[in-house]
Amino acid sequence: MDSITLIFVTLFFVSVIVIVVTLNLIQGNKNKKYKKRLEELEVEKNQIESAPIMPELSKIESFLKNDKLEAMYHEWNDRLTEIKKEQIPKITDMLLEADYSLSKMDYKSTLYKIAKLEMEIYKVREGSEFLLNEIKEITTSEERNRAIITKLKATYRELYQKFTDTKEEYGEIASSVSLQFENIAKRFEDFERAMENNDYTEVTQIIKAIDEMLKHMSVVIEEVPGIVLMADSILPKRMKEITDTYQAMTKAGYPLDYLNVEYNVDEANKKISDILDRAKVLNLEDSLFELKVLLDYFDSLFADFEKEKVNRGIYEEANAALKNRLEKMNSLIADIFAQIDDIKKVYNLSNDDLSLLSEVREELKSLNGDYKVLINHTGNNTFAYSKLTKEVEVLVNKLASIEDRLDNSLDAIGSMKEDEVRARQQLEEVKSILKDSKNKIREYNLPVIPQSYFVELNEAQAAIKEIVRELDKKPITISVLNTRVDTARDLVLKLYGTTKEMMKTAMFAEMAIVYGNRYRTSVEDLDKNLTYSEILFYKGEYQKSLELTINCLNRVEPGIYDKLLNLYGNEK
Repeated sequence: MDSITLIFVTLFFVSVIVIVVTLNLIQGNKNKKYKKRLEELEVEKNQIESAPIMPELSKIESFLKNDKLEAMYHEWNDRLTEIKKEQIPKITDMLLEADYSLSKMDYKSTLYKIAKLEMEIYKVREGSEFLLNEIKEITTSEERNRAIITKLKATYRELYQKFTDTKEEYGEIASSVSLQFENIAKRFEDFERAMENNDYTEVTQIIKAIDEMLKHMSVVIEEVPGIVLMADSILPKRMKEITDTYQAMTKAGYPLDYLNVEYNVDEANKKISDILDRAKVLNLEDSLFELKVLLDYFDSLFADFEKEKVNRGIYEEANAALKNRLEKMNSLIADIFAQIDDIKKVYNLSNDDLSLLSEVREELKSLNGDYKVLINHTGNNTFAYSKLTKEVEVLVNKLASIEDRLDNSLDAIGSMKEDEVRARQQLEEVKSILKDSKNKIREYNLPVIPQSYFVELNEAQAAIKEIVRELDKKPITISVLNTRVDTARDLVLKLYGTTKEMMKTAMFAEMAIVYGNRYRTSVEDLDKNLTYSEILFYKGEYQKSLELTINCLNRVEPGIYDKLLNLYGNEK
């Protein structure tokens, strides 16, 4: 039990010792950290205190020649005194207070005082640096200003030389440019006087003025020759060319009022005069741009003139073509309606066909009115040819639509006439085929013509008579006529085919019987079958006769059918 108690007591003392050591270490680190920061702040205070403000301020004492600079000197001296006598000692006191708090291990107070100290040092350092820069602005100004003015003089000489080399290009503006160079030269003289008087604040303003004047002169030297060239030469010549071309085209009948050429030329002359007046006082704002806009406008007028010339040719060609087509259309419609009663008598026209023709006539009448308006506009030079060309295109499209509709109607009438002509031609053709059929049946003296053949013949003849009867009707119904023609053609061709087939079969059957006669006495039952075939032949049953004969002979001489066919073919 005593051993356990001893162990716990030992552990307790060891823990206390560890904690104490740890706290001492932490406290020591804080002390070192804050001490180091205070040392850094003291260094910053010393840097502010050692700033070379007093030496720079002493330099100014040597050239105090004007009240303004003297007032500035006293004001700077007062500010320096405040830094030396008030602000630096205050920082010193704050450092001591922070160090005292740190020695008492009052870390919270120490941290707060360090923060205030940092802000105070920052404020004093910024004020000190600003004061030093203000003083240096004067003490170093002579060297700096001399360097700047040397560059400005070089720029001045370069611009002046460029001006004198091309002075004739400046026209009336040359005197204004020369006067401005004189003004800049006077500003250089002002600079020298200000430097002699050590009036460095005035020097700064003079340098700024000279720089701005030279920048402006750079623009003047760059743009004035172009402005003078365009305003005095290029644009006047271009406007004269435009005016001459405009007057010539107007006399030639071109409607150019919509371009407002005369008004725009007057306005352009006013604008050019205004630009030149502003240029004389070297006010070049947007001048070159405005002149280029005018030049582009007049160039575009030439394009408009050329466009009108091209459009006039297109218009006149399109107008002539439209007039020719319109006259033909008017003549055709007049002819159609002059013969409409005869057409109605000849052909069975539908109400739709007649209505379409009437609509076409009304549309054509409206188109003639529109065309008359177009011609009136052309004659009084009211509209540009570019517009007239578009109007012609509209009328051409309308006429094309009317022509298409009329063509559809005429196609119907023309188709009827073509069908009638074709029907008459086909009537002659079927008559010729019928005649050929009759002649062919006579070429071979058949013992009997079957009754079915006469039925087909009568049907074909009756169909031909129906065509003739339909053609004789007034008005002709084309659909019925076409049906009659188709029927007659089919029946006559059928008859012609029947005639050829019957003739071929009869001739083949007779040839087979004749060929089989050589076997009548030598082959049993052949004579009986051939005799029966002859009976069928003379009854007009040629197909049965042929089949019976071939079957009989095929037993005697296999392949007889092909052989007879070859013989028949050779004879044909």
